[in-house]
Amino acid sequence: MKSVFEEPAQVRPPNPDESAVRPLPVTASGVSEVLELLAQADGITLLRNVPLSHYTRFGIGGPADLYVETPDPARFAEALAIVRASGLDSVVIGGGTNLIVADEGFRGVCLKLTSNRIAADGCRVEVECGASLQELVDFTVQRGLKGLETMTGIPGSAGAAIYGNAGAYGHSIQERIRNVRFLDSSSDAGEAVREFTNSECRFHYRESIFKRNKAWIILSAVLDMEPGDPDQLRETADRILSTRNRKYPPSMRCAGSIFKNFLLSELPPHLAAEVPSTAIIEGKVPSAWFLEQVGAKGMKRGGIEVADYHANLIYNGGGGTARDLVSIVNELKERVWQRWGIPLEEEVQYVGFARSARHA
Repeated sequence: MKSVFEEPAQVRPPNPDESAVRPLPVTASGVSEVLELLAQADGITLLRNVPLSHYTRFGIGGPADLYVETPDPARFAEALAIVRASGLDSVVIGGGTNLIVADEGFRGVCLKLTSNRIAADGCRVEVECGASLQELVDFTVQRGLKGLETMTGIPGSAGAAIYGNAGAYGHSIQERIRNVRFLDSSSDAGEAVREFTNSECRFHYRESIFKRNKAWIILSAVLDMEPGDPDQLRETADRILSTRNRKYPPSMRCAGSIFKNFLLSELPPHLAAEVPSTAIIEGKVPSAWFLEQVGAKGMKRGGIEVADYHANLIYNGGGGTARDLVSIVNELKERVWQRWGIPLEEEVQYVGFARSARHA
């Protein structure tokens, strides 16, 4: 049984020809037993065969056998324990911004914790995982708390932002994290709430320790902010939001940039020398630069398209499928690998794909 976000493919995403390959079928009796147990708990929303396309920004994905949602961390832990004891496959999702769900859906239980409280004590802010990152940014800006204003417009939840160390314009959320509380569901003794300091989270560019420990579910975090002028912070945030909305319209069904950028210092020296200085931004080489060189702009597969103005923006233009999306992602990774011998790595996570297919 696995729990929490699906592991991102390190070399290539699923082979689209195998995207329908899923875990062994879940028996109706197994789901019914879990449903009966969960129905006895207060404060839990239960849905059967709900399309996960409703919970992803791509608007793509087949049904989960059972969907469980609650704003109560205690009820969430209880639900997770029930599912874990049942042996059913499970996945925990956040805001769904960076999820690619298989067209065949997910055979098992999908869980979501929606607790979203945000509170401040001076320059210290506590946020629960289900709050949107935008809500957190607006909360801090309005109170004259400096440190997150450059992240305005980044979609998704605060928990997902910590999980993937989200950031923009040379800053990332790790700079503000004091500690993170999380649910450790890996122990046979049961779920336990633990807390890590910033250094224990092992943040790196778009990475954290939570990506490498799939049974650790972020519950909340405390952030240390700086005093700032609310008007100046709002001006900065509004300017950035306007730029971001031109590039990634809020109505566009996409994950933002789908591939991680490269740290210039980590590229092979001979390759770094090929990159023009005008393409280097704050020590990073955008994946879009490599993708432009291999003709990514304007590519299409069914309803899935690569923007004609941004080579690292893949979106569902209407009627797109996971098969189409995965096919384009595969081809772009192959093109860049063939030309430069470097692996593009997705920021997206895969749900409902067999591991053998995802690492094909």
